[in-house]
Amino acid sequence: MTRKHYYLLALSSFFALFSLLMAWYTILAPSQIFPTALLLIISIPPLLLPLRGFLKGDLKSCTWLCYISLIYFTHGAVEAYANPAERSYALAELLLSFLLCLGAGMYVFKIEK
Repeated sequence: MTRKHYYLLALSSFFALFSLLMAWYTILAPSQIFPTALLLIISIPPLLLPLRGFLKGDLKSCTWLCYISLIYFTHGAVEAYANPAERSYALAELLLSFLLCLGAGMYVFKIEK
């Protein structure tokens, strides 16, 4: 795979993860304990921090996005283990965050010299 393919993988998994998180906390399985706005305020902004540089293809932003995706990987793993009712959403988060980390990491790794 070329560097462009890894960038497209990271880009598609980024927007899929963003969409999954938005749908999970608002439509698919809203929390009965915490307000929906609080969950969105906590979970979405870390994903949006490196977005501007990521869309430009900046290497530092892609590296940071790779690091940030590990938070979502951990959240997906814990949620899949602890909450059987929402296991499918958590496994989707786990997969998408892994693909995001893989795509962003390989995009940075395969710098054309």
